[in-house]
Amino acid sequence: MQEWSLFRVTGRPDDIGYRLGELARPVMAAYMAQSAAWQWISQWRGHPLVEGLRRAAETHFPSLIAELDGMAAGLEWPVEDVFLWNCRGELIHNAPDGCTTLAAVSGNARFIAHNEDGDPYLRERCFLVDVQPAGKPGFISFYYPGSLPGRTFAANRAGLVQAINNLRIRVPAVGVPRMILARAVLDTRSLDEAVALLRELPRASGFHHTLGCVGDARLLSIEATVQRCSVAAVTPRFGHANHLIHNGCDSEAQIVTDSSRDRQARVDALLPSLRTPVSDDALLRVLLDQAPAGLPIFRDDPLDPDDENTLASALFRIEADGVAMQVYRQSHCAFDTFIPKAAGPQAAF
Repeated sequence: MQEWSLFRVTGRPDDIGYRLGELARPVMAAYMAQSAAWQWISQWRGHPLVEGLRRAAETHFPSLIAELDGMAAGLEWPVEDVFLWNCRGELIHNAPDGCTTLAAVSGNARFIAHNEDGDPYLRERCFLVDVQPAGKPGFISFYYPGSLPGRTFAANRAGLVQAINNLRIRVPAVGVPRMILARAVLDTRSLDEAVALLRELPRASGFHHTLGCVGDARLLSIEATVQRCSVAAVTPRFGHANHLIHNGCDSEAQIVTDSSRDRQARVDALLPSLRTPVSDDALLRVLLDQAPAGLPIFRDDPLDPDDENTLASALFRIEADGVAMQVYRQSHCAFDTFIPKAAGPQAAF
């Protein structure tokens, strides 16, 4: 089975974006041609909501807009279209991005485990990238062609781990698009800094963020949406699919698909039964679970009702001096590294 290659991307924001665009260029045209989501999103060209989203992103994260514009140049795509694609969660309520995330505290060990579910066309067509912006910690992330890295799973050189789950929020607002917020989290150096970013900035739609960091005993589950930013500590095990579940979420309109409901129920049933201490292998078995009834956690059905399949599974173990990161294709470990926490204001690679 093919191993994951790691592509190093460095330089100014526009340089980073250009290289990301170059990586994606060979697959992007065919990917978009078969994407029903793109057919819907492309109809939003010139809409006032999109203009408002762009203004909010430029106000708060001009360097990430430069990264997106550089990506457009590398893709040889219009800037407007690349921005639209990175606002798909704001523009279509039932965006085709799935995922299941697990988190566990076991003694001194902390784990985050994640299934990245997306368009089946992208199987074997995604990347792992080592992004090194000047003056920022830098990070290793799964990268969808044409989407800012960070809206999947990643770990940065400050020891911060993030896994993202799609939330299907029905009523967006003018604010910072969720993909840009998720990417911005990877430039932070602590859980407190990441939480402050998600709480304080205007949010245009919603993601679920699972966060952990070297040197911090907490694992956090954060539902950051238009209406609220709910932060819950993981004690001792937790799982999240693709809908709001925190206390107080009932007032926000969302779409709950059958797959998300079934995966959440299955995770809630499996996690309490894991032996203590929790192991990497036990969490991986949950990610690979195909339930005897209902729709499964591991998704490989070409007729999946959300049009999503599991493209990769990730395991992060947060240790005293860094993060162990493994990425799997089904049960095969195709990437294995240790990301030491770098000392000082800027990570050294």
